[in-house]
Amino acid sequence: MRVPRHPSGLNEKVVAKVFARRGRLHAYESLDPRKTALVVIDMMRASIELDDGCQEIVPNINRMAECVRNAGGHVAWVTAAPAKAISRGLVELVGAEHAKLFYDMAQIDDPRATLWPALDAKETDIHVMKSGASAFFPGKCALPDRLQERGIDTVLVTGTVTNVCCESSARDAVELGYRAIMVSDAMRGYAFGLHEASLTTFYRIFGDVRPTSEILSLIVKGRS
Repeated sequence: MRVPRHPSGLNEKVVAKVFARRGRLHAYESLDPRKTALVVIDMMRASIELDDGCQEIVPNINRMAECVRNAGGHVAWVTAAPAKAISRGLVELVGAEHAKLFYDMAQIDDPRATLWPALDAKETDIHVMKSGASAFFPGKCALPDRLQERGIDTVLVTGTVTNVCCESSARDAVELGYRAIMVSDAMRGYAFGLHEASLTTFYRIFGDVRPTSEILSLIVKGRS
């Protein structure tokens, strides 16, 4: 059987291995929009000011947010929680200067901690903060509880950066029992190769990877 190319351009050898194992390209061939949440990770002013390429994914995030809401699903905006102090561990990892920068940018009174203004966020959406890389790690964010209250079983992970907070959140979502899809053209990595490697690894064993256009089609089909 001929192996189809992955629409997100994932490594062909990995795609062939996955296809041979399960007999189809995608893990999740349908979704129930009412049980689906679009999860947008760290699309704050600070993130986009550090990498203005993040602006390129804003239109796709907004398109999916509108589509998910119209179909009866939910949209969750996840931002960084302000830390009480600069941790020793963070200093050891990134250096004192960058640790101070990350600390300052997450403070409540710093405008860089707010969502990028071009994002189509509504007051009725879910708004939560996370105190770690993952929005799904127990004790680090209220998102899992908020999604459980709404009967969510599928999460569409988007935002920045692909290979850090997005991948961490997507993997932990899988560990908690969610069907997780990383939306390839609605997330951003800082350097070429990191984005692609994260998506390929996630697709290989953890969950699914699809572009925005396919997500929109799944939502429309799920409404019928």
